[in-house]
Amino acid sequence: MTGPMSLQTLARAAAVCACVLAPWAAPAQTPVLAPSMKTMGAARYVCGGVGAEESNAMRAAMKDHPLSLLFARASGAYLADVDVTVKDAQGGTALAMRADGPVCLVDLPAGRYTVEAASEGVSKTQVVSLGEGSKVADFRF
Repeated sequence: MTGPMSLQTLARAAAVCACVLAPWAAPAQTPVLAPSMKTMGAARYVCGGVGAEESNAMRAAMKDHPLSLLFARASGAYLADVDVTVKDAQGGTALAMRADGPVCLVDLPAGRYTVEAASEGVSKTQVVSLGEGSKVADFRF
């Protein structure tokens, strides 16, 4: 003999349906993380920012690093494959690398540094003082 469903049975059935359908109703979003940090002497760095999601993740992380480097063409188009040399106040090389993305996050001890960036035969230089807050060196080629 079948009769009306009890309220408890109906609630269980609804819960099962919700659990089964949940993955399709709200797909999980995988967070985009910045690439892994690399080390050279006292410097740690990471470059990336290719693609909108990675660019947003890198830009959001800029505030957490003493120095951020941005590379773009004069038109504003992002630029990668930039040769970068960072020299300390004594002229020693604190960091030398090739930026494989338009955004680089750099951790260096407090001090005054000269940042040289070269792309397609053009070289540009900026001097930065690190110690309080985050600094951005924006290079346009």
